[in-house]
Amino acid sequence: MPATTNLLLPITIILTGVVLSIVFKKLTISAAITGGLCAILLTLSAGYTGLILLTVFFLLGTLATAWEKEKKQRLKAAEADGGQRKAGQVLANAGVAAIAGAMALIFPPLIDSCRLMIGAGFAAATADTLSSELGMVYGRRFFNISTFKADQAGLDGVVSVEGTLIGFVGSIVIASIYAAGFGFNSQFFILLAAGTLGNLTDSVLGAVLERKGVLQNNAVNFLNTLAAAGFALLLKILLR
Repeated sequence: MPATTNLLLPITIILTGVVLSIVFKKLTISAAITGGLCAILLTLSAGYTGLILLTVFFLLGTLATAWEKEKKQRLKAAEADGGQRKAGQVLANAGVAAIAGAMALIFPPLIDSCRLMIGAGFAAATADTLSSELGMVYGRRFFNISTFKADQAGLDGVVSVEGTLIGFVGSIVIASIYAAGFGFNSQFFILLAAGTLGNLTDSVLGAVLERKGVLQNNAVNFLNTLAAAGFALLLKILLR
């Protein structure tokens, strides 16, 4: 966001979001503050597009988590604490994007690449959240991604065709917002590929490492967004 841009409106929007997320118990106080700081970094580095990407991810994730909660509870896969997210969860999903935003501010010549990594991080986080939360509801056949054998819905590393497709739609939403802000070009398709790779990475890590207690869910989420950001950067370099 250019220095001449009036920051009053975005700061007001961010503060309003922080307060509302606390009031409606969607985030803990520490999580809301963490999210607010991430939002500031994203706004400074990617303008309103960065802020909208974070907001849309949060709204879609919140709605998906609340959808058919009773069914998820029967599967013992509902979010703890009524879906109220903590600071660690915020960083797990938005941390890579925030780091990329900080890099864009520190190294201005890299801003285009950093913005692409921001988009990729949110494409992966959105795809993962939607495929996990809605796949449990609309999936018909579930299998372990590491063995391709039938498995129980809601367990780490368990996927369905329906859930994966819903996740892909989530990546389309993020890529479309990115394209609306920065122009429609090859980066739109890079984000679709990166979001899908990140989502699958999350499932593989969940099946292979999270089930064994080697990694916790926050670490898996962070790594899936990191993989997506790295993959997007690699594709950008290869497609020059």
